[in-house]
Amino acid sequence: MDVQTSRVVPDGGYGWIVVAAVALINMTNQSILSVFGQLFVGELQQMQEDSFTAALITNLNSLALNFSGLFIGPAIKSFKPRNVAATGCVLVSLGLALCAFGTESWHFIVGYSFFVGFGLGLISPSTFMAINSYFSSKRGRAVGVSLAGAGLGQVLIPHLVRYLLENQGFRYAVLAMSALSLTGLFGAAFLKPLNPPTKHNNRRHIRLLAEADGEKTQSTPLQVVIVPSNQSKFETIPPQTDTLCSRMGHRLVQAMDLELLKDLVFWSIIVGMALVYTATINFTMIFPGFLGQTAGLNSQMVAFCMSMVAGADIVCRLLLPIITDHLRIPYRVVFLVGIAGLFVARCVLAENQALPVIISMSILTGMMKSATVINNNLTISAHCRSEKLAGGLGLSMMSKGVIVITVGQLLGWVRDYADSYIICLYVQGAILLVVVLVWTPEIFYRHRKQRRTTTKSMETQSVDAAEEVAKLNK
Repeated sequence: MDVQTSRVVPDGGYGWIVVAAVALINMTNQSILSVFGQLFVGELQQMQEDSFTAALITNLNSLALNFSGLFIGPAIKSFKPRNVAATGCVLVSLGLALCAFGTESWHFIVGYSFFVGFGLGLISPSTFMAINSYFSSKRGRAVGVSLAGAGLGQVLIPHLVRYLLENQGFRYAVLAMSALSLTGLFGAAFLKPLNPPTKHNNRRHIRLLAEADGEKTQSTPLQVVIVPSNQSKFETIPPQTDTLCSRMGHRLVQAMDLELLKDLVFWSIIVGMALVYTATINFTMIFPGFLGQTAGLNSQMVAFCMSMVAGADIVCRLLLPIITDHLRIPYRVVFLVGIAGLFVARCVLAENQALPVIISMSILTGMMKSATVINNNLTISAHCRSEKLAGGLGLSMMSKGVIVITVGQLLGWVRDYADSYIICLYVQGAILLVVVLVWTPEIFYRHRKQRRTTTKSMETQSVDAAEEVAKLNK
């Protein structure tokens, strides 16, 4: 059993260099998702592929991204976050390079869906772990600045892609994006661990278990024990039936921190986050269509409203953590406020399609979206112990993958069956409302319980101090 060594968190210093490095990685890799349609849809149309193929590629990409959580916990424990992040950058670059020379749709599925998706799945939790080790009270603003890099990339990279497509063509544009993603290796080189990582033997599990199994076979098959005095005979007990499979299963539970699943509050957190993540993805998909078809806006106003969402998101990623860290508001409470704000924005947009209302709700959506994005991993870090954080992040990613496949497909079916963006907005609002109704009483109860515990502790300390004073007076 590994013992976690105590360490002093600098809460700054070299940690800000780590934050800048993570921002560079996010800007050159995470923002790749925002230009998929701009890069690949035209090429898929030339291949005579329909929109189903494009949707399949993006869905499989999300599937690979989230189910990389199966490996992220053991990977971060066995290797440094720097190595995991660098591996993710290499996989993203390799996947885009394969797409550049693709001539069939399945080439894009292999390159973009699996390689790029799995690479991005390795980058996000490993970079968060690198930041988490350097910050305590300023952790929120550090994560906000690093995520602002992804937002900046989403603003700048589409213009770069447009220029490359117009002047160089599809192949060279995708190769340029592949080379750009490799610049994340420069950022990964600065993800120096705060303390030397504790040794973890994930890579030697099978060999150690096999050796232990061989030692057990050489031990005596029977054990003799002395029974209590009221019994006048000896008993023989059979040897333990601890098989290799059971020991490997136990080791797997330890490596992936599956004991977290015994905690109902952890279940509530990861499922609620997965539902919010799915509703956000669905809103991003339908929002341009809602503005153009339901609200009747032209393409220029659609782009303007989407820019309002992105701009408010970036600004709040920088400013919101400063406010919440100063006021010491718990990360999960900020996340809950963001969910409530997204619920209000959905309902108002469904009820009123006037232009001033749409612009104001676009800004509100960007602000509340930043609250959920920033505090996603922070909420898990506040609930899990540091040695369980990598496994908690992996389990959260896996829950997102499951919810996206099930609930996400259901939202798509609602949109197609009802043929109404407004009904789809109401269904998204209902999902967000469920999370609010489940989380609010639980957070309130835990807060009251913590206050009572703190009050009792203070009363006990005051009584002990009074007794000490009385003894001294005597």
